[in-house]
Amino acid sequence: MQNAKANTATAAAQVTAIENLIAGLQARVQETQAAAEKSASELEVAQQEFDDATRRAEDIQAQADASKATADAATKQAGQLAAQLYRTGGTDLSVNLFLEGEGDGADADLLLAKLGNMSKLVERSSDVYESAQSATNNAQSLGDQAKVAQAERETLRVAAEAALAAAQAAAEAAASALAESEAKSVELEQQLQFMRDAQATTTAGYEAGVAERARIEAARIAAEKAVQEAAAAAAAAARTGSGGSGGSGGSGGSGGSGGSVSMTGWAVPAGGRITGGYGPRAVICNGGDCSGSFHYATDLGTGCGAPIYAAHAGVVTWAGRLGTYGNFVKISHGDNVSTGYAHIRNGGYNVSVGQSVSAGQVIASSGDTGAANGCHLHFEVWIGGNRINPVPFMADRGASLG
Repeated sequence: MQNAKANTATAAAQVTAIENLIAGLQARVQETQAAAEKSASELEVAQQEFDDATRRAEDIQAQADASKATADAATKQAGQLAAQLYRTGGTDLSVNLFLEGEGDGADADLLLAKLGNMSKLVERSSDVYESAQSATNNAQSLGDQAKVAQAERETLRVAAEAALAAAQAAAEAAASALAESEAKSVELEQQLQFMRDAQATTTAGYEAGVAERARIEAARIAAEKAVQEAAAAAAAAARTGSGGSGGSGGSGGSGGSGGSVSMTGWAVPAGGRITGGYGPRAVICNGGDCSGSFHYATDLGTGCGAPIYAAHAGVVTWAGRLGTYGNFVKISHGDNVSTGYAHIRNGGYNVSVGQSVSAGQVIASSGDTGAANGCHLHFEVWIGGNRINPVPFMADRGASLG
């Protein structure tokens, strides 16, 4: 019995140690998950800034191209003026004019007019050259600004992606350790319960044996007492010469629609019409989350709880909360192409990170988490680090949206 108690105590101590470990791991999981969500939000901001910088770079490049065109036109015009000056004698034009007008006072007015025209031509030539130089410098400056802005944002975006990957890895490691410890805890709990049951059985048997031995001992004592009393009574009767009978002792007790796959292997990610297009829009706020002023996606009005389908075969690279996206799934399809699915309802995931999916497979259900007004699917297409307009991309692959 002492061994049973010792084994039970050892198992109980192991269970307590595992429970303490699980509590620490749960806290670690919460910390790493919070860090992953923070990194995800930072990545979202970096991606937004990168996309904005890309658009600004395109705008600046357009300005630079326009400035270069102006510079080229100004340079051409300046060349034409220079040729005209050369043909009229250049800086010797005034001498030629005086020689031509010498001896004829009647041509004085004509001489002055020619001198005035020459002066204006020289002045205009100078202005055109300066304008050409300024336009060229402006084009170069704008182009340099565009390249610097885009390079800086790309550096920030890549750093944010690396931070997110590290945070995700830490969260997954903590979750894996927690799952392993919880499984070990269940096993130890089962062992402990078995030992407790065995100890209870042993204790009950021991206590029953003790009670039985006590009953037997009490019966023995009672029988001895009865014999002694009977002997004493017989002796007394013999002394008095009279017979009698003695007493006797007693006995003891007992105790389609969305999900349809085209010939190219691409599927419409959800049913419903297009409720929001790719491009500028008003800022949307919900529960403290506010969207940007440029919508890098296409919204499909699905209704709450409607199925969301994988647009193409691939591997899930994100399945969790992500800032203004709310609950979000991202799938990599290879060839530098990915798709994103935002505003998934709470508890609406059908996939997890690292899982392979096929085109048209149900991956989640629609909701309104994050910066959303009403249930819908926010659908994105990524080429490398840039989000592009999903409508023409999907139409080219035989899976038209809306």
